[in-house]
Amino acid sequence: MSDKFDYRELGLKCGLEIHQQLDSKEKLFCRCPTKIRNAEESNYEFFRYLRPTASEMGETDRAALEQSKLKRKYVYKAYDTTCLVENDDEPPTEVNKEALDIALSISKLLNMVPVDQVHVMRKIVVDGSNTSGFQRTAFLGKDGHLDTSEGKVGVGVLCLEEEACQKIEDQGDSIVYSLDRLGIPLVEIGTDPDIISPAHAKETAQQIGMLLRSTGKVKRGLGTIRQDVNISIAKGARVELKGVQALDMIETIVEREVERQVNLLDIRDELLERNASVCDTIFDVTGLFKETKSRVIKKSIKKGRVYAVLLKGFSGFVGRDVQPGRRLGTEFSDRAKTSGVGGIFHTDELPAYGISEEEVKAMRAELSAEENDAIVMVADRELRARNAMESVVVRAKEALEGVPEETRRALPDGNNSYLRPLPGAARMYPETDVPQVDITPEYFESIEMPELLTERAKRFESDYGLHRELAEKIAYSTYLPLFEEIMEIYDDNENISATLVVRTLTGTLPELKRDGVEIDNLEDRHFIDICAFIAEGGVAKEAIDSLLRAMSEEPGLCAKDAAEKMGLGSLDMSEVEDIVEGVIKERQDFVKEKGMAAVGPLMGVVMKEVRGKVDGKTLSDILKQKINEYLML
Repeated sequence: MSDKFDYRELGLKCGLEIHQQLDSKEKLFCRCPTKIRNAEESNYEFFRYLRPTASEMGETDRAALEQSKLKRKYVYKAYDTTCLVENDDEPPTEVNKEALDIALSISKLLNMVPVDQVHVMRKIVVDGSNTSGFQRTAFLGKDGHLDTSEGKVGVGVLCLEEEACQKIEDQGDSIVYSLDRLGIPLVEIGTDPDIISPAHAKETAQQIGMLLRSTGKVKRGLGTIRQDVNISIAKGARVELKGVQALDMIETIVEREVERQVNLLDIRDELLERNASVCDTIFDVTGLFKETKSRVIKKSIKKGRVYAVLLKGFSGFVGRDVQPGRRLGTEFSDRAKTSGVGGIFHTDELPAYGISEEEVKAMRAELSAEENDAIVMVADRELRARNAMESVVVRAKEALEGVPEETRRALPDGNNSYLRPLPGAARMYPETDVPQVDITPEYFESIEMPELLTERAKRFESDYGLHRELAEKIAYSTYLPLFEEIMEIYDDNENISATLVVRTLTGTLPELKRDGVEIDNLEDRHFIDICAFIAEGGVAKEAIDSLLRAMSEEPGLCAKDAAEKMGLGSLDMSEVEDIVEGVIKERQDFVKEKGMAAVGPLMGVVMKEVRGKVDGKTLSDILKQKINEYLML
């Protein structure tokens, strides 16, 4: 993508936090399997209410305080694969040794210095995603680096921590979570703010992703890796963008946040030129809307109130874009929603939503609003509405200062929305239930370094004669372990080539999926069985597509049974020659006209006749021979 800004001139500082689930057999602090379940399989559930607690220094984290404003009930679905540790009804066990070894191997790949002793900490989280109200995390390494096209990017932090619960349903006053994911080991990798452009951010994330997958010990699939991006510009502020799922979106996400900060700074400068200010008074304007035609307000005032605040000099700015499709008013609304309201109204967009021009004029008169002033209003239950207006007042005052420090949520379109304040040090305190682990020089030295995927791709080129593109494709594919298993068995078999296996796994399967074939029904054993059947000459490689379709419909079929069901099987050479001669005879005029150039067009015709029962090269040789014999007559 083309750079929209001069990022060096703006003083962009950007760093990544990568959260990657580890593929260990057991969870981090109990011996439950790291198996994801369907919520319908839950065999019991329970609920909790959470509240923030003060640190050992008597301080309460500001992010936790804001999250606790909503008094929500948290419902947890449990399974026969979860235990009392996930329920927070039993102390955690010692740190999972397998997960610790994987994390230390990652620290080696990132050139990091390990700690001498691992101490587990508690990180306060009161959004319900942890039954205990905190997440357990352990600092493992520091002072690492990555080599990139823009120079070294420092890697300052590597932590081993437990994954949170998976949110199943948000019911407003309550949230339903699933305990299957809680406790799965993951690593958190934090880079230094050495990234200088959106493209550099993507490259750095790709590098880290490659190193993680090189271990062969990380989980794959949607939700198993998350990227958070920390961004600031020289006159702006540090903002943490949470939950970037797609690597391809990182460039857009960085660019859009820079755009947001630039626009917020421009708005600040223009507001200050107007001598804009924010009034602290929250006005009750419910009486002005007793006869309103607005359905939203009419519904709200049955059980609540309508409140408004006056923003002096803000007219025209509340509706100003800060990101494509998101305005300053959207930022006010995001803050208001943390109190549980559905949103806000403001005079830059009114009259609208059933609110009349007369009602807007009456409200302006009530608040003594002048032409350049803006009014923001909300209608909801009294406490929610008042809290929402207080949040809007805070955010409006921040607009006069520039860019607030925040934790924000990355949105699918590349924009972002407010999530909570940036957390502080008060959210961390020691975990007293988990014993420390010594990382001796001998122990760290014993951790084996995996072969990098980049090196593995080169080896595939050399060992199997794969084209570079295919070698890289399979090296980075989720099917890499299956490819290596198949090639270990059939490397010397003339019917099974590395190219055939790669094209089946990375080409045929996506094509079948586009055709609506349920490829998720296919397991590794199906591919190995098909290769065994081809290797022994039971069917030609051209039958792979048909066999996979049959086995996806009936996963219990073996390759031989699938071939019989599809009418596939090997033909002896006399049968093949008869089919070829018949095709030539039917199209003799075409063969006389084209000569040996008829081989290509007739190959497709013959292939349909034999339906994958003969190897393509063998068929091509027979066709060439028979056409040549016919032309010699």
